[in-house]
Amino acid sequence: MGQAQGAIDAARAVGADRYAEAEFNAAVESLRLSEQAVAASDYRLALDNALASRERAQVAARTAADTKARLRGDAERTMAEVAVTLAQVNTRFQEAERARVPARMLQAQRTALASINTDVQKAGEAVQAGDYLAAQ
Repeated sequence: MGQAQGAIDAARAVGADRYAEAEFNAAVESLRLSEQAVAASDYRLALDNALASRERAQVAARTAADTKARLRGDAERTMAEVAVTLAQVNTRFQEAERARVPARMLQAQRTALASINTDVQKAGEAVQAGDYLAAQ
């Protein structure tokens, strides 16, 4: 049971409770069942559940690492695509200003762009913090 608890702690440390929730919860539940079996003096069942818990925690840790890597890549690609699009939009605004389009005609678009910039900044901060779920 100590190895199972150690594997659960290690899985939690790599974010399995967020990035591999189902596997992580199954590991925690197996450990709980193992503890119940010990209390009932069913040591064979306790061992089986403890081994299952350890294995599930290890799977959760691997799954979490894979998921985080995939989400990080997705977030970085999306941020790059958004940066290109925002640069294009800003160029269009500059062209509109040079063409003397009245500012009131662009106000709604500027407001929308400011909101988008705020969202992009928050997503960038989440990526920098390693919170790839929040960056989505």
